[in-house]
Amino acid sequence: MVMSDNMRGALFMMLSMAGFTISDSLMKQLTVDLPLSQVILLRGIVTTALTLGLAWRMGALRMALPRREWGLVFWRLVGEIGAAYFFLTALKYMPLANMTAVMQSLPLTVTLAAAVLFREPVGWRRMGAILAGLFGVVLILQPGPEGFNHYSIYALVAVGFVTLRDLCTRRLSRETPSLLVTVITAVAVTGVFGVVSIGVEWQPVGGVQSAQLVASGSFVFVGYLCAITAMRSGDIAVVSPFRYTALIWALMLGWLVFGDWPSGVTMLGVMIVAGSGLYTLYRERQLRIRTEQLAARSGSTRGI
Repeated sequence: MVMSDNMRGALFMMLSMAGFTISDSLMKQLTVDLPLSQVILLRGIVTTALTLGLAWRMGALRMALPRREWGLVFWRLVGEIGAAYFFLTALKYMPLANMTAVMQSLPLTVTLAAAVLFREPVGWRRMGAILAGLFGVVLILQPGPEGFNHYSIYALVAVGFVTLRDLCTRRLSRETPSLLVTVITAVAVTGVFGVVSIGVEWQPVGGVQSAQLVASGSFVFVGYLCAITAMRSGDIAVVSPFRYTALIWALMLGWLVFGDWPSGVTMLGVMIVAGSGLYTLYRERQLRIRTEQLAARSGSTRGI
């Protein structure tokens, strides 16, 4: 059977989400006994080596970033580094499924931030979806003496940093090589946490932990590679919704590895966040199609 571009893109997006979620599961296990900066540095060495090897083979290291892009790349790095710290710190103390679900609010926060910062138009339907999704996040974090703690705030800060990263990514020109940006990001994150780890008392790494570190770094690399392939294989509007398969992986791994299963209220929040995000992606696709149709009509009118 011949696989269509969109089907291939969807498959790679699901593999990407599996790679990232498995890596998160391994990092959650590793940070129980090892300092966070040590773990990020060691994992980063693996990811950087694999990413550099791929970039060298594909000739991406010989490409140059346009000068105007460096500012965006810098702020993207700030977002990536901040997200790595706050996300993994929160993940250490929160259930995997809960943390993954909170991060699925990104399409909503990116749309909201783009509307506020760049005056991108947002109709009442998408604004309603954003508000519903944020309410779903509240249900997941469960503010109150029993469910909420300061690591829940870390989760929200992580969303903020990833929103910054994704906004900068959206503003990058199409001429900017995505693989080169990935290499720069991997090197920067590894370097920053390498410096931070100098002031931390390192713990001995056992054989099982070494294997987990290599596996985690490898799965991050697989996640990046599959995400890039997915976006280049099919229509972004068709492929992007498959990001939500990360929730399925997180639920399964959270139950199998950590014995966690979300409460009924949390599951309701998860469904609201996923539904709101999917509706937002759908509306963005509809608006994009409408814009392209208007542009095509305008072009044909000028030709008369």
